[in-house]
Amino acid sequence: MVTGPVQQPSLVVRPRAGHPAEPDPAGHPAKPPTVGRPGEPPSVGLPGEPRPAGLAGDVHALGRAVAATGPCWRDEVLLRLRPVGQGFAEHVRITEGPAGLYRELLTQSPRLHHGVRLLTREHAAIVAAILAVQRSAEQPETHPDELRHWAGHLLRRLVRHRRRGANLLWEAYQTDLGGET
Repeated sequence: MVTGPVQQPSLVVRPRAGHPAEPDPAGHPAKPPTVGRPGEPPSVGLPGEPRPAGLAGDVHALGRAVAATGPCWRDEVLLRLRPVGQGFAEHVRITEGPAGLYRELLTQSPRLHHGVRLLTREHAAIVAAILAVQRSAEQPETHPDELRHWAGHLLRRLVRHRRRGANLLWEAYQTDLGGET
């Protein structure tokens, strides 16, 4: 029985097979993996290792890139940041659009107005955090610790936003199956 707080395992960085920044044993640059769709970033992790899909997978890949070290890690952070920005823009479109999820939530449960307003404000803050990480990564004179600070800030905001959104959905769609006595 666990009596204290339970901590989730921390992010473990593993070398990726065929990563473009890692030369092969002969010293030649490695070829990018051919798995996946054209224009899609190379897969994350070891071959055959499961990874989350969509924005969650992109956030996971960004976290791994931020934690990595190497000569081209800044480029890897930028490469992994791009799909996070695109995925988050799609998330905003789906939730805030005219026929979006938030409109549906407010139609079904007007009491959730404060939570929806909070999540909408977080969207602007997260977009600003994405831009801050991008600007920091694009400037070679930015110290790696500063870039990691901004990226960590972004990752924490994304995790909190996801949790708050899930809690709001749970609150909106929960049903009372029992009766009060």
